Amino acid sequence: MEKKNNVWDKLMSIDRRIVFLFIALSVVLPFIFPMNLPIQPTKESKAIYDFIEALPNEQAKPLLISMDYDPSTLPELDPMSYALIKHCFSRNIKVMVMTLHPAGKGIIDRIISDCAEEYNKIEGTDYVNLGFKPGYSAVMMQIGQELHSAFPSDHRGIPIGDIQMMKDIHTYNDISLVFCIAAAGFPDSWILFAVSRYNAKFSMGVTAVMATDYYPYLSTGQSIGILGGLKGAAEYETLTGKPSDGCAGMDSQSISHLVIIAFIVLGNISYFILERRKKKSFQS
Repeated sequence: MEKKNNVWDKLMSIDRRIVFLFIALSVVLPFIFPMNLPIQPTKESKAIYDFIEALPNEQAKPLLISMDYDPSTLPELDPMSYALIKHCFSRNIKVMVMTLHPAGKGIIDRIISDCAEEYNKIEGTDYVNLGFKPGYSAVMMQIGQELHSAFPSDHRGIPIGDIQMMKDIHTYNDISLVFCIAAAGFPDSWILFAVSRYNAKFSMGVTAVMATDYYPYLSTGQSIGILGGLKGAAEYETLTGKPSDGCAGMDSQSISHLVIIAFIVLGNISYFILERRKKKSFQS
């Protein structure tokens, strides 16, 4: 009996550094040894996937992907950007990338070049990097009138009119889908200035904490779907059949949550057992 008492006492007074170690291991190990835990895509993620799958490959109008976030939200939003662009490239759908966030230029340069290298895509033929443009509301409205005026040149300084892929792209009517990946209120502006004003097809990917604010746009038909946080990215990777950082991140998140729950359960069991024995000892 004394031995059992010692075990519960030790659990109640466990060094917090041991708890931190277990949490650290549960976060890191799934990235080294992927567990591929099952992920069930939601209808909001599948709607985006189905829309892109229905596009007629090379003959499809290009996607405009606006990566409106900064390095502080890379773990949540980078996997979305990679998954979406890779899906388009795998189907030979052309892509235009841009950012309305001052810190976004380096992000889009890195992601589009990584994806292009993986799928052997040529800049100017298969994709265009439009870079950063300030004054987001004016840019959104200007695209609805003439994209070549909104972006006179690409990120390299080459005139848009001289780029083969851009010659016939002038307004939202020439774009299959506007997809905003954001960590701030940019989707609201896209809906206000692009969807409501110019009837652009629109969808979005946002951080998990923002997602619930944007679900009403699904019921109104102003957004065809939504990717919410790391889970949304993992769902999209699952749909495309190419699990990557999103799925690994969800493995890490799930295991770490289970470890935290296990410590909470053990702590409560230890507490109630010791309290019960204290009462019995007092009564005797």
